[in-house]
Amino acid sequence: MTLLDLKDKVLSMIEEININKETNLPDIDKITKDPDIQNKLNHIINQVQFELSRIKKIPDYIELDVTKNQLIRFKDIEKVANCEIYQLDIVRGVDYEYKAQGTILKCLEDGKLEIEYFKYPKRIDRNTEDDYEFDLSDDVMEIMPYGVAGDLLKSDIANSYGNVYSTRYEQMLSNLDIRYNTGHIEFDESGGLEW
Repeated sequence: MTLLDLKDKVLSMIEEININKETNLPDIDKITKDPDIQNKLNHIINQVQFELSRIKKIPDYIELDVTKNQLIRFKDIEKVANCEIYQLDIVRGVDYEYKAQGTILKCLEDGKLEIEYFKYPKRIDRNTEDDYEFDLSDDVMEIMPYGVAGDLLKSDIANSYGNVYSTRYEQMLSNLDIRYNTGHIEFDESGGLEW
């Protein structure tokens, strides 16, 4: 899903979308006539995507050639992977020790370090293009419009639409399956189990 797709969903839901009268489609140049919503939209989308990325984390993987006693910090991984690291998940390939609460790896031998980690999404700001592609999974992207709508409308005290969307967002979050896989069992001819 692109940023424009998400804006279209949110603004359609809260009935603030600007439709081009000639094409009967959302007006890409000015997707809403409300300047307050226009100014807040990208910032709120960024805030909600970061919240969701900490709930259903975005997995990634990288391999690094390392030397004995080399220290690998989050920023070292971030430079190579071109992303912000949230947490390390699985590290293998060479012997290592965790340092600084798991934010630094000390390599105890030469070799190839394999790192599975969770990353933050790319930040969205005022200048982010509408063709921006989200890193979040499809199930999370279906929840996101409700969180954005709730935050957009929370200061509108004339009606309770912000609360309605926020409540729906919280309900959907409580049903979100945060797993990417459920594991598996394989039976081989010897009758043994492999997990």
